[in-house]
Amino acid sequence: MNRLIAFLSAALFAAGALAQIPQPPEVAARSFVLVDLTSQQVLAEREADARADPASLTKLMTAYLVFAAIRDGKLSLEQSLPVSTRAWAERKGGGSLMFIDTTMTPRVDELLRGVIVQSGNDASVVLAEAVGGTLDGFVAMMNKQAQAWGLKNTQFRNVTGLTEPGHYSSARDVATVAARIITDFPEFYKLYSIRQYTYNRIKQDNRNLLLGRDPTVDGMKTGYTDGAGYCLVASAIRDMPNGKRRLLSVVLGTASREARAAESQKLLNWGFSAWDAVRLFDDGQPVATVPVWKGTVPQVKLGVSGALFVTVPKGEGDKLKTQVERTDPLIAPLTQGQQVGTVKISTAGGAPVRSVPLLVTDAVPLAGVFSRTWDAFRLWIK
Repeated sequence: MNRLIAFLSAALFAAGALAQIPQPPEVAARSFVLVDLTSQQVLAEREADARADPASLTKLMTAYLVFAAIRDGKLSLEQSLPVSTRAWAERKGGGSLMFIDTTMTPRVDELLRGVIVQSGNDASVVLAEAVGGTLDGFVAMMNKQAQAWGLKNTQFRNVTGLTEPGHYSSARDVATVAARIITDFPEFYKLYSIRQYTYNRIKQDNRNLLLGRDPTVDGMKTGYTDGAGYCLVASAIRDMPNGKRRLLSVVLGTASREARAAESQKLLNWGFSAWDAVRLFDDGQPVATVPVWKGTVPQVKLGVSGALFVTVPKGEGDKLKTQVERTDPLIAPLTQGQQVGTVKISTAGGAPVRSVPLLVTDAVPLAGVFSRTWDAFRLWIK
């Protein structure tokens, strides 16, 4: 999973790596980033590391920690939670609400919809108090998670995204949090496609306009404050010749709700049309089969984590070459998933495009004394 974080902090390609890098469209936003989650590459960005008010995009991290609590058995979807006076007081702040009060005990699954679809500040507070014990405790958890992921331009002061000194993030960091939700919690990511939710007889629409305009967009989250402008994280998955492909766009600081949808759509369409995702290896396909010494088997298969895709400008897929660099000799014991080298993808001219860890696909236990002694003798001769 560290690779998922690393790709968001590096440039797409070295200068001159490929003949023609497509120029992104003009995007009317303070900052943006477009990521191909299938290949884990950034396709376009502007001011992606600039610190900005994230508004309700903050709730992506809020939701992630709630998802983690459910996964870890600390919370259940059917569990009812009390609404504190602190949560009820959110209606005085002028932000989005689920419209719950202290006489109610909404379930966790209802509150999640209140956070994700309705962007309810009150629902966010109830869930944060349940997971963190206190709001301060939950905010500390948010910052600890951000630090664990290496988010250098993110600091949380609250769970809702209301403007507060010292509360900031960046387009790249927001993309990282969104990508983690999609990757770590696909079962909960489905909530981000809900277009409308009714609670307490109050019906509210999801503010992500792309859900109703582009059938391939299946999430994620909107945000707005006076300081942040109109912000949107949007993700789309489309069937392409090489299989399904998912893109994620983040736009911060647009002028209107319509503008954030239009600019996000522009980026997504460009990403799908100007770039090809080339499948180099299928999931489980060995990259190489090599000798192993002092083990219970004479050879071991090496591969990569999942299917390996590389995103390149349209029409440039046939200009790639793959090179395997590995530790030699390989000596047992070897554990499944152990990194023993690197798979490097470059252009025909040798310019780097991407590199991924080379992993052991099946564990190789240590052989008996006789076999180990014989292999040690052979290695000495070699």
